[in-house]
Amino acid sequence: MTRLYLDWNATTPLRPEARAAMIAAMEVVGNPSSVHAEGRAAKALMERSRAKIEAALGAEGADVVFTSGATEAAALACAGRGLACAAVEHDAVAAWCSTGLPVDGQGGVTVSDPGRSALQLANSETGVLQDLPQGLAVSDLTQAFGKVPFAFNWLGCDMGLISAHKLGGPKGIGALVVRQGIEVPAQLKGGGQEMGRRAGTENLIGIAGFAAAAEAAQRDLAAGIWEGVAQIRNILESELSAATKETISVGNGSPRLPNTLCLIAPGWKGETQVMAMDLAGFAVSAGSACSSGKVRASRVLTAMGFDEALAAQAIRVSIGPGVTKDDVQRFAKAWTAAYAKARTRAV
Repeated sequence: MTRLYLDWNATTPLRPEARAAMIAAMEVVGNPSSVHAEGRAAKALMERSRAKIEAALGAEGADVVFTSGATEAAALACAGRGLACAAVEHDAVAAWCSTGLPVDGQGGVTVSDPGRSALQLANSETGVLQDLPQGLAVSDLTQAFGKVPFAFNWLGCDMGLISAHKLGGPKGIGALVVRQGIEVPAQLKGGGQEMGRRAGTENLIGIAGFAAAAEAAQRDLAAGIWEGVAQIRNILESELSAATKETISVGNGSPRLPNTLCLIAPGWKGETQVMAMDLAGFAVSAGSACSSGKVRASRVLTAMGFDEALAAQAIRVSIGPGVTKDDVQRFAKAWTAAYAKARTRAV
């Protein structure tokens, strides 16, 4: 059985460019904070990588503060600020905010006070894209970076969160992007690295891989690769909708990430679907990877107005470059057959 990976929003395969950059960085011996020649070589590599990420993100002039991932970046950006957000935000952001911003049935969020609010650019479970208001305090850019065209400097937000492993880089490295003039007190204190905002010796190997992945992701985006991914996603959506009239495609009335399909199958629990598809050779998820294993309805879907029973019957299929029409048709056939069996057992 040839397995098919359809969980790209959880993490992406490592790009060959990132792998090569990381292997090369392993040969750089110095600590970027050291003043000798070896340290200066390490710092030069780090700063070249930082500049590449700034350019790929359209964040020239902003500060890219390296962290262990978007979760740490969210804590650095949001802790103690008294921000508001919607319940559709990732747990890493919602943990630091009051989740009272209103959400409509298509996943759109209304922000009344941007300067005291956090709002994601793209939702990891549904793929729904938000229209960010100017002056927003914090935006989670993690899922959108490298998949849809935008520039940090055009968004008008104070801070953005990004993560390498969502665009073909290594796990364990991310960044907080900070507009110049915005104060961000350090939470990890010590040596004063990262412009005094995040102490600790930088993960040079991860940073080099992040930069290479960001560059490659932007090349793919400019080349129209993700437009082709959207066409494959739409084929999958059409196949499943035609085969099973009861299913609900979440957020399909809103702009979405080109690779994401969130599907509710009434009468078939999401976690059971995930197990059935895993046994059939397909990797999908029942929501955010960070929430897997928690037996509960999706907070994102209940915020959109779905009752808890339906919200617990959703899966997310997220694809990427290299996934073909034949691949998604094979998945659709396996999923449809498994759904028919589940419905028969339920009668």
